[in-house]
Amino acid sequence: MKKTAVLLVNLGTPEAPTEDAVREYLREFLWDPRVVQIPHFIWWFILNLVVLRKRPAESAKAYQKVWTDEGSPLMVFSKRIHHALQTKADHEQKGRYKFVLAMRYGKPSIASMMAEIKEYEPDNIIFLPLYPQFATSSTGTAWYAFRRSYARWENAPSSKTILDYHDNDAYITALASSVKQHWANNGQAECLLLSFHGVPERTIRQGDPYLSHCTKTTELLVAKLGLEPLQWRLVFQSRFGKAKWIQPYCVDVLHELAEEGIKSIDVICPGFAADCLETLEEIALQNREVFLQAGGESYRYIQALNDNVEHIDALYSLVEDNDTETLVIEEES
Repeated sequence: MKKTAVLLVNLGTPEAPTEDAVREYLREFLWDPRVVQIPHFIWWFILNLVVLRKRPAESAKAYQKVWTDEGSPLMVFSKRIHHALQTKADHEQKGRYKFVLAMRYGKPSIASMMAEIKEYEPDNIIFLPLYPQFATSSTGTAWYAFRRSYARWENAPSSKTILDYHDNDAYITALASSVKQHWANNGQAECLLLSFHGVPERTIRQGDPYLSHCTKTTELLVAKLGLEPLQWRLVFQSRFGKAKWIQPYCVDVLHELAEEGIKSIDVICPGFAADCLETLEEIALQNREVFLQAGGESYRYIQALNDNVEHIDALYSLVEDNDTETLVIEEES
């Protein structure tokens, strides 16, 4: 039986909800030129003399609100996804797949997990970033980190990268089931917000497909839910810095809906495979206060798919669909 290693990658997280740990994490994250596209000699001064002096303390307080006994939510849920996939593989095709989890920033690094994969001696590697929609600042930078490690591997096995799965039917169905289950348990709000992480507008002008991917995911999901145009809104969150990001901004729409007399909303974040700071603190806590203070009465966050069975099945089917014995050569760009 041929052996396939599957490298799952998520963004990363500080090792502790402390100012020092957050500063270390942000230094690595924000120094990535695919995340912040400002000339390095200028950005070095801004990052070290401004951002890293103020933001770590603010972010540490936010992390403390959502940190669990098991650790950072993103790490906890990513590990659960990894465990569920490996359990499914061992049950259905024991010995065929080895799932490995890495983080783009922080630990465990992509390089360290590639070393573990090398010891496994696979016939094939499937690289699966846990980002349904492709963005240069997420999937793109993770792919480059993977390729750096892969390029150092003599006699490397074949590799295949799953760049996105924004329109995958199993993924859309899992999202729809999650929303329907939420409605069955809590009732349906007047409006459903579909909130995606934002990116600077300039990245879209440069050809990044992220906005079109978010739009397509939204169209497919609202169609599967049977929603009318006034029953949903596509929004973007987590703006960083002063540059213009893709819109509409989530906070602005919350105010608009309250002014229009909308009293109840549900919010789902389809772009996050695992719950994290941005979903549990920014969306579930901060934005809830924004809406209620603006006049809203009910604001409910629908959790990420995490290790939901349908989500695991969707990810596993992606792996199976991309697991072929054909040699796949990915060219550097």
